[in-house]
Amino acid sequence: MKRQGDLYDSIWQWDNLRRAFWRAAKAARCGGAARKFESDLDANLRALQEDLKMERVAGSGFTRFVIHDPKMRVITAPAFHDRVLHHAIMNVCEPHFERWLVHDSYACRKGKGRLAALKRATCHAARHGWFLKLDIRKYFESIQLDRLLAILERKIKDRRLLDLLTRLLRAGAATDERGLPIGSLLSQHMANFYLGPLDRLCLEHLRVEGYVRYMDDFVLWADDQRHLRECWRQVEVHVRDTLGLELKTGGHLNQTKHGMDFCGFRIFPGWRTLNRRSRRRMASKIRFIESLIDEREQQLRAQAVLAFAKEGSSWHARRRALARASTA
Repeated sequence: MKRQGDLYDSIWQWDNLRRAFWRAAKAARCGGAARKFESDLDANLRALQEDLKMERVAGSGFTRFVIHDPKMRVITAPAFHDRVLHHAIMNVCEPHFERWLVHDSYACRKGKGRLAALKRATCHAARHGWFLKLDIRKYFESIQLDRLLAILERKIKDRRLLDLLTRLLRAGAATDERGLPIGSLLSQHMANFYLGPLDRLCLEHLRVEGYVRYMDDFVLWADDQRHLRECWRQVEVHVRDTLGLELKTGGHLNQTKHGMDFCGFRIFPGWRTLNRRSRRRMASKIRFIESLIDEREQQLRAQAVLAFAKEGSSWHARRRALARASTA
């Protein structure tokens, strides 16, 4: 595929910067920072535009905090100025990334997402007798920046854009050599893009009968158990030698009729339900919601929790969670 050039100048165009601001401002957690930026919007965007023109953008810093949802994660949130910049970059680059990615990659893509991945996985489970579920150990913090930048250079020939991406990615890296921050729009897209060669290995070289990837969680389906065992061996070698990563121990190879945990659900041939961890989390969140005083906030939060559960056969789990919360 032809390498893309002349992208950098599109990033600092005024209409693109304004669109980037409004997209960044949609995030609820950016409310105060967004209002401060908006209070002198034209001046702030002009300053960002000038920095981009002069190629002196290097990142404005990060705020780090820890969440437990459900396991501990260190979130590295960029400053609002950088959020606007990341949106401006992805407004221009995302259409090109789309052309480089395969259909069955579902994270960080318009018209895709977790629900689409679940539906696709449910269909594959109905068609094939065996599955192989794998994921990457400590994925974001293990991404090798030199290898990521080398992959980008094979797709992009605009040197100024490559230099900008290099500065931004290294500014948020855990070390000079590896790691992307969790919590950055740019790093989410880059992390999804980094596994593009893995997608093509599975679909074009191994020719698996079914495949779905949601960020670093991916599943292969086939009717031949031996074929999936050989795929497992080749994927492990590719992940280690080509991408500099490591599979988590305990990959799961089993018959689809026994069910498979994926994206918070337990997937069976043709149907799915909440998995055990998601049922516990739903019950815990509903108990917390019941403790809130503001009824409007209770309603909004409960709708969000129950909407997630409705993506599978979860009527009984929702009923039990609500009953326990009301009697607590």
